[in-house]
Amino acid sequence: MTNAHDADPRPGRLLLLLPVQAACVAGLGVLVTGPLAGRWPLSSEDAVERALAARRSTAPDVLSAALSLLAGTESVIVLTVLACAALLLLPRAPRWRDAVFLAGSVAAQSAVFVLVTLMVERPRPGVPHLDAAPPTSSFPSGHVGASVALFGGLAVLAAGRLRGARRAVVVGVLLLLPVAVAGSRVYRGMHHPSDVVAGLLNGACTLFVMAYALGLAGARTAPGRAERPGLPASRPGGGGPGGGGGPADGARGRVVVVRHPHGCDAGTADRVRAVLRRHGYADQVWEQTSADAPCGALAERTTGARTSLVVVCGGDGTVRACADVMAGTGIPLAIVPCGTGNLLARNLRLPSDPVAALEEALSGKAVGLDVGRVSGDGLAPTRFVVMAGAGFDAAMVRDASARLKERLGWAAYVVSALRHLRDPRMRLSIQLDGGPVLERRARMVVIGNVGTLQGGLPLLPDARPDSGRLEVVLLDPRGVGGWLAAAGHLAARTTGGPADGGPGRTSSGGPGRRAAHGALEYFSAARIDLRFTRAQAREIDGDACPAGTRVSAEVEPGALLMCLPAPARTGTPAGDANGAQGTAALRAGH
Repeated sequence: MTNAHDADPRPGRLLLLLPVQAACVAGLGVLVTGPLAGRWPLSSEDAVERALAARRSTAPDVLSAALSLLAGTESVIVLTVLACAALLLLPRAPRWRDAVFLAGSVAAQSAVFVLVTLMVERPRPGVPHLDAAPPTSSFPSGHVGASVALFGGLAVLAAGRLRGARRAVVVGVLLLLPVAVAGSRVYRGMHHPSDVVAGLLNGACTLFVMAYALGLAGARTAPGRAERPGLPASRPGGGGPGGGGGPADGARGRVVVVRHPHGCDAGTADRVRAVLRRHGYADQVWEQTSADAPCGALAERTTGARTSLVVVCGGDGTVRACADVMAGTGIPLAIVPCGTGNLLARNLRLPSDPVAALEEALSGKAVGLDVGRVSGDGLAPTRFVVMAGAGFDAAMVRDASARLKERLGWAAYVVSALRHLRDPRMRLSIQLDGGPVLERRARMVVIGNVGTLQGGLPLLPDARPDSGRLEVVLLDPRGVGGWLAAAGHLAARTTGGPADGGPGRTSSGGPGRRAAHGALEYFSAARIDLRFTRAQAREIDGDACPAGTRVSAEVEPGALLMCLPAPARTGTPAGDANGAQGTAALRAGH
């Protein structure tokens, strides 16, 4: 289970992905019943169905009937109620989240199934049916989707509870049941093979959304946990960013707190004050951000003053503005994640609860992290700590409704993204570390100091904030198949599965490493120069910038001193007081 500190305070907003899922499944149904109907492998489905019908016998008839009955509506409802009752009544403490996950997955899958059948009309196979045919469309299979939601959901819960051979057997059996149900539905003449495949996808996507919405995916262990992988080693010395031994050491000097007035409410601000006082920071200077001053008067407050710490209470935009001022000063910075995305905090494995993140950071060490420095036409040189991009992602950021962001959080970007799926591709050139100029076409380009997006989506799997390099990805999907290939590649990495061998590192100036059948191309360099044939939307750490035809970015290794939680065990050499990286050793410990 996830720590209370690690749970997203607004997880239910991820459920807004379910309408997107329904639209995607419906779109697949339109393709299956329309342009792709006469093409292989769909063109061979009738032959498969006739061959199975001709070979029916008593034993397979009985087995398939039992499987169809197991996945029927009444059976799924009864089994779901029994499983949820067991989760609430049998353990010492009721497992409410597990019960909601299971029941919600079954219900959400059913809702998506009903919506799709209303939009996609597909007749049943033209062979004798062994079951009574319901009046719904053959696409997708409701039996299969329900079995994935129920038995796949139980497999997810069992994988987190059981250990050893017992877990392998239980999870394996539960995952095989939906596959067996799929085979039974085709054998009994109730569905085409493509219908059951769509049912499997529908159920699996529902489990994925529900698991992330309820914090069951990517859970971490409790305090006293193992070292956080992929993070730089902490600086040796006593506790706290000041290198002392905690509040007993007395006053630590002045702390400047930069607060975003909307992200950090009055209650959170009071709790931040209390935590700082408990850690010995009695001298506090608070600065409020504004549209004209995204980090307040931070530069003036830290010039010539005895400032020993800067605390940023806001999202990635506020963190970026403060990092631009603090990079190279040697004054450590701590993050209190209070924004829409908080991608830097998530990539650094900080708790999503603002006060818990500050508590852990102040109990840890100060570490030197890289920052990127970006410039371009109409774009004054500035630093970024997460990502900078152009094209599709920048247009999505630019056009996201402020009202929706306030109500829905980062899910508002999904709504904006749907408006730009059909935007034309852009022509660009890319030059890495002064090497040869490469000509490309793409829908978007992203330069990253860190690589993971919301929901654990690894857009740039090689990106590390201590590597001394920046990672680049070009997204150029061609048609529906390209988008599905890119989504499948990233989803496989999210769940830890293989995906085309991974991007790997490429030599500066050389060709990139392609993945997802060419829909993604990765590069790595210390300096990246991009040129576009037409002005493109641009963004820096989630903030929209004026459109332009050029973007140049270079890394500033170890320039930003960041307070990070101390790992329970290091196992890797620590950096020096100035944040020296020891990148090879850090990668060896990854």
